[in-house]
Amino acid sequence: MKKVLKYSSNFYVLATLAFLVWMIFIDSNNLPTQWRLTKQLWELEDQKEYYRMKKNQIQQDRNALFGNPELLEKFAREKYLMKKPTEDLYVVVEE
Repeated sequence: MKKVLKYSSNFYVLATLAFLVWMIFIDSNNLPTQWRLTKQLWELEDQKEYYRMKKNQIQQDRNALFGNPELLEKFAREKYLMKKPTEDLYVVVEE
């Protein structure tokens, strides 16, 4: 018990403990904040990988679309309802 009182009355021990408490719990860069930011970084890196794969897929689709005139015409007809001047266009809406 005397050793505990001896160390607790030491200025350097008290200063070190106060510093650790300040850095771990009170400071703006405290441990819980750092943990939350690290977790958010992992999630953003996962999203980055997802969007990178999505971008590659879209580029492949784009290259295939512009490389094939028949596929381009099919896409324009289905997506944008385009037609030739001599055609009539009927849109069927399912309820």
